Amino acid sequence: MEKGYLSLVLHAHLPYVRHPEYPDFLEEDWLFEAISETYIPLLRVFENLAADGIKFRITMSLSPPLLAMLGDELLQQRYLKKLESLIELAAKEVERTKWLPEFHEVALMYHEHFQFCRYFFAEKYRCNLINAFREAQNSGNVEIITCGATHGYLPLMLNETAVKAQIRMAVKNHTESLGSKPRGIWLPECAYQPGHDQFLKEEGLRFFFLDAHGIFFASPRPKYGIFAPLYSPSGVAAFGRDLGSSKQVWSANEGYPGDPQYREFYRDIGYDLDYEYLKPHLPSSGIRASTGIKYFRITGRDMAKQPYNPHLAREQAALHAGNFMFNREKQIEHLAGIIDRKPIIISPYDAELFGHWWFEGPQWLDYLIRKITFDQSVIKLITPGDYLEIYPKNQVSVPSQSSWGYRGYNEVWLEGSNDWIYRHLHKAADRMVELATLFPEAHGDLARALNQAAREVLLLQSSDWAFIMKTGTMVDYAVKRTKTHLNRFHKLYDQIKYNRIDPAYLNKLEGLDNLFPNIDYRIYSPQLAKTEAALAI
Repeated sequence: MEKGYLSLVLHAHLPYVRHPEYPDFLEEDWLFEAISETYIPLLRVFENLAADGIKFRITMSLSPPLLAMLGDELLQQRYLKKLESLIELAAKEVERTKWLPEFHEVALMYHEHFQFCRYFFAEKYRCNLINAFREAQNSGNVEIITCGATHGYLPLMLNETAVKAQIRMAVKNHTESLGSKPRGIWLPECAYQPGHDQFLKEEGLRFFFLDAHGIFFASPRPKYGIFAPLYSPSGVAAFGRDLGSSKQVWSANEGYPGDPQYREFYRDIGYDLDYEYLKPHLPSSGIRASTGIKYFRITGRDMAKQPYNPHLAREQAALHAGNFMFNREKQIEHLAGIIDRKPIIISPYDAELFGHWWFEGPQWLDYLIRKITFDQSVIKLITPGDYLEIYPKNQVSVPSQSSWGYRGYNEVWLEGSNDWIYRHLHKAADRMVELATLFPEAHGDLARALNQAAREVLLLQSSDWAFIMKTGTMVDYAVKRTKTHLNRFHKLYDQIKYNRIDPAYLNKLEGLDNLFPNIDYRIYSPQLAKTEAALAI
């Protein structure tokens, strides 16, 4: 019998980026890179494990914006076009490196990978990876949970109806996309405000995640620390992040991804090779951009980068998987001796770390699951929902207001670079609630306009824009998106309130910002929220 449990949690999210008004758009590459480098490699690992008869349990959140983009026909066709260009470029690289043995094998690796991506995406799953994730869920190996509707930063929303709308829309979208209601939620940025757990309960959610200090500073203090969940006053369980296992994987300085044998992320042929050679494969704007083809390993600081060796990197991934398992075994053996229940270690990561930032991450995960299955008997992989079935009784406590990120209390999303946005977010949310109250039953163009106004508010609330402003990457784009959705919403507000809806303008917005086709603006109705809350109780 195992002595404790390990719960691996992968949070998959990207901001909603879709620009049909342009022939191609650089920021859409965020999705395309994640599909090729993270989502397909992870799904390949899950399918190979299942094909080998290995039963495992892992939790993965798929945010509603990501699901919307994966299911969008325009983005599907653009990804396929991008993939064809990469296959052509990789074939050219195979030929170019024919007499460069230190690079040729890696070029062959990329060519094979891009060809597999085309087969997996276009042939096996008919360009819709939601079907692949649904299969992974239905296999019983992967539990998929939800997130906020647009990854809105919930503790900084003053209007509680807007908070509820983010949660309600997320659960609705998840159910429509994946065919079943989620048991849990990844709170955007792990950001929690006491009292919000009641809104989770009203939507049938059973658990959520916090950074460690959100549990450590709960009131009363947690008897088992972060190694067992707390029940919030509403009865929804809060699981805390284990700091040691998290840092081993995500830290480039102290963790596995910084190993000298692993592939260097920042050396890409898109910046290294001759411009005219690359030009057919670059964005239509003509600027240099990453291709995903990288020939060097990390090597070390202040050293010339050495060629990447996939075999040595794979061996290192296996060693690191064994080291991670060993550390968790010792951790659980120690904990099992001091608490009166089997402990659970929560190890959450951004999914895009695996494959995109840390190229060998999917290999590491594959080795880890196989080693846990065959090489030890101390640990069992389970999901938080599984743990609640085993231990339905848990300590009741009020978790602390908290987030992850710098200093752990909202600071990344509320500081000098981005604090200007919040008065606008609050005003837009209040106005959306006003519209939903004024028009409890709308039809025709009025209902369409109200639904589009709700979409614009949700897109405006995405925490990604504040995050990008703080980190200083693509700031102009984040500012533009914030102002664009704000302006679109206020124009719709005026048209709706004063009965002068412009059908041409409405058609345009529905084509540009088209996520959540089945949205119902009444998610912003306080009266509807009260009625549904009463029914839930």
